[in-house]
Amino acid sequence: MNTEKILENLKKQLKTHNQTHILAFLDQLDAAQQENLLRQIQQLDFKKIDGWVANYVKNSTPPAIPAGFVPAPFYPSIPTNPAQETKYAKARELGRELISGGKVAAFVVAGGQGTRLGFDGPKGNFAISPVKNKTLFQIFAENIAAVSNKYHASCPWYIMTSPLNYAATLEILRSNNYYGLNKKDIFIFQQGTLPNFGFEGRVLMADKADIACSPDGHGGSLLALYKSGAVENMKKRGVEFISYFQVDNPLINIFDQLFIGLHALDRAQMSSKALIKTGPKEKLGNFCLVDGRVNVIEYSDLPDEMAEKKNPDGSLVFELGSIAIHIINTSFIERLNSKGFSLPLHKAIKKILHIDEKGKLIQPDQPNGVKLESFVFDALPLASNSIILETVRSEEFGPVKNATGVDSAETARQMIIARAARWLESAGVNIPRKPDGSVDCVIEIASSFAVEKEDIQGKLAQVPQIKAGDKIYLA
Repeated sequence: MNTEKILENLKKQLKTHNQTHILAFLDQLDAAQQENLLRQIQQLDFKKIDGWVANYVKNSTPPAIPAGFVPAPFYPSIPTNPAQETKYAKARELGRELISGGKVAAFVVAGGQGTRLGFDGPKGNFAISPVKNKTLFQIFAENIAAVSNKYHASCPWYIMTSPLNYAATLEILRSNNYYGLNKKDIFIFQQGTLPNFGFEGRVLMADKADIACSPDGHGGSLLALYKSGAVENMKKRGVEFISYFQVDNPLINIFDQLFIGLHALDRAQMSSKALIKTGPKEKLGNFCLVDGRVNVIEYSDLPDEMAEKKNPDGSLVFELGSIAIHIINTSFIERLNSKGFSLPLHKAIKKILHIDEKGKLIQPDQPNGVKLESFVFDALPLASNSIILETVRSEEFGPVKNATGVDSAETARQMIIARAARWLESAGVNIPRKPDGSVDCVIEIASSFAVEKEDIQGKLAQVPQIKAGDKIYLA
């Protein structure tokens, strides 16, 4: 089919779906720009776009909350009875076997930029460790290397970027020699995008030759894993379980024997870690059961009376917060994609750079449009079985979202130091503390020294005496 015929068909489609403005500046573009714009239009799913405009862009009705939801059951971080102790021991043993057998892969969602941190570049390249100033990417890579060494396995690492930071991420890894990992054990791919909309339902244009698009959210990972060939690569390697986490959490326990083992023992397809929330309004999704299936209700969607509802002992009824840490079966991702699945979309009203009908660049100071994204936790109710494991915030969740304040680089570094101190104290090492109980030194433990606190006991001879004000790095 020639270009003229393609253009004629696209014009008809655009007119049918009220998006003719996309071609408004076609005559002002050179041949390469025209070809690129036509390719972008061909990639639009017009049938879905009409539904998105009706259901999300123009619809101001809040998302419907499922009826009859109840708190989701979970495994506590520490077993509470002998039967649970036995099961946890069995799960840890199974988890170790699966890691040793190369059945578990690390998967980080790394599409974010460091803008909110005052940092130009992929968030994964943000330096966070308190002594050596290692980046998030380096921390993850060293953890994967240490686990591979500990379990005599080759643990692969899958990295999903956004289109915006794909090239930069490739270069960061290449220029750092993949942090000592084998290049063949790293698979990098891009997530998909969705068009941005003005409030009236028109697709916005970034410039005269490009449609304004945004990454399709972390839920897009389940589609991108499949379309990129990552799942096929996993199958060839014998990977059956994916350890999913987000790039902003330096405390992540990527290869958690207990979590992996419980997931496999219970024949789950997609499982989650959870925290006990600090309060009813903490900005974490809420785990619940709907018709016997695990769901997550966003903190902004949970009615106040439900968020604040308490048990007789004073604990919150909906106390479990979602922290975007999952184990997902490769076979589950294959099954979802074989049926052409799509997760529900969520609407975000944002400030969106775009050009107006005269081609003038609009740099809004107020929200002026809608971005759509999918959330990975919306796949949970599609799993035939799903478990939740409680984890301890101070051990495994120190997100780096802001430059200062809550969930910041500052608090994450403090948590890295505090966890290192606890691990050392658990092995009998004396740690200097201030009168308020906080650690009176700076400590960083590399994964090559200890993947978990139990590793420290055999390395006490390598730990120096630690005095107030010291900076200690153990590797």
